Amino acid sequence: MNLDSEARRAHASPLFAGLPGDIGVSFEFFPPKTEKMEETLWESIVTLAPLTPRFVSVTYGAGGTTRERTHNTVARIVRETGIPAAAHLTCVDATRDEIAEIADAYWQAGVRHIVALRGDPPGGAARFEPHTQGYANAVELVAGLRQQHPFELSVSAYPETHPDAASPAADLDNLKRKLDAGASRAITQFFFEPDTFFRFQDACLAAGIDAEIVPGIMPVTNFAAIQRMSGMTGTAVPDWLGHLFEGLDEKPAARQLVAATVAAEFCRRLYAGGVRNFHFYTLNRAELSYAICHLLGLRPETTT
Repeated sequence: MNLDSEARRAHASPLFAGLPGDIGVSFEFFPPKTEKMEETLWESIVTLAPLTPRFVSVTYGAGGTTRERTHNTVARIVRETGIPAAAHLTCVDATRDEIAEIADAYWQAGVRHIVALRGDPPGGAARFEPHTQGYANAVELVAGLRQQHPFELSVSAYPETHPDAASPAADLDNLKRKLDAGASRAITQFFFEPDTFFRFQDACLAAGIDAEIVPGIMPVTNFAAIQRMSGMTGTAVPDWLGHLFEGLDEKPAARQLVAATVAAEFCRRLYAGGVRNFHFYTLNRAELSYAICHLLGLRPETTT
């Protein structure tokens, strides 16, 4: 190792302490299955609410398996907090009429933002097969929702290319069509190298995509789980990440500290590259996301 170059790199790294907190954040949750999980979720929402998120989103299980729980969670956020709430909605195993019914129910509950997704194949199926009376893809879903109500619509983006895409260029074309159909932003799949996002930004601009692209941030607390999820999504897991979590399987407190450190540095590098909006996959726990936001200079709003 060249100690001189390492010393220069360390001293050249900007400190977190000087950041002005000029970021926007959003947080993703999943609908709770049990009373205890619901309690944990609401503790997380209460913890993160003072950071004034742009919105919080609630996921939707394959084939609508969490339809009622997703609706109840989003409706409660709208009813009991001042946070804008976004509901995920997919094309999987649903007719257009069923999706229209769900969207109407969200609108009546005060939800004005939907994260529109094609969705993953249900039950471990190898390929997505659209319902014969449903939407074939997220492009059609966005267009249908746009005609139904003036929802704010977000869609997904894949910095390392969607596993079902024929090519990176085809994936970018699909993203452009979703945005052209009426979506206002894209939220990315999680990734672990800042340059992955910057290369994707450049590719989007080259493809004529100028909409907001928000990086999706997944703080790592369980490395084995991240490996499984990454295998399904085609996300590259760098060797250095595995090395950092090596030997911590039975040390959850130490794992949490390492996770916060890694995620904060990751976001700091994105920030240095011009990123000002972040979307956190919270897994219904607030601590890591709150710590990262704090290190990025974001503080709770106070009233005088």
